Amino acid sequence: MKYREKKILNYKPEQLFDLVSDIKKYPEFLPWCLGSRVKKISHKQLNADLIVGMRIYREIFKSNVHLNKDSSTIEVEYLKGPFKQLKNKWIFNKVDNGCEVDFYVEFELNSRLLNGVIKAFFEEAVVKMITAFENRAGKLYG
Repeated sequence: MKYREKKILNYKPEQLFDLVSDIKKYPEFLPWCLGSRVKKISHKQLNADLIVGMRIYREIFKSNVHLNKDSSTIEVEYLKGPFKQLKNKWIFNKVDNGCEVDFYVEFELNSRLLNGVIKAFFEEAVVKMITAFENRAGKLYG
């Protein structure tokens, strides 16, 4: 399953980069994010564990997060968890009226059954997640 969205937001690229890279705060505002553990490897790389779930379903997935302030990109390298594969990338481009956010996610779960269930809700879930980031930016940066 793949999803890509480009959107212009009235914030600076640096603000949105900082917001997305602050993984420790995800449980405060992201739906289905129940917890996070982050270990800083360097100023350009983090190891992150996200605990996600709803009702009785709960999973942990581990990833390396590559932070590149120079190119205003954040890339997630999936390591372990419920996915067969996961690719995620954020690109923040300065434009006249703010920042163009280019968000891309692609994933496949290990379970065919869960893939079928998730497929029906995938786009709606991603839109909710993106909206949560937008709302958080509004709260933090006005």
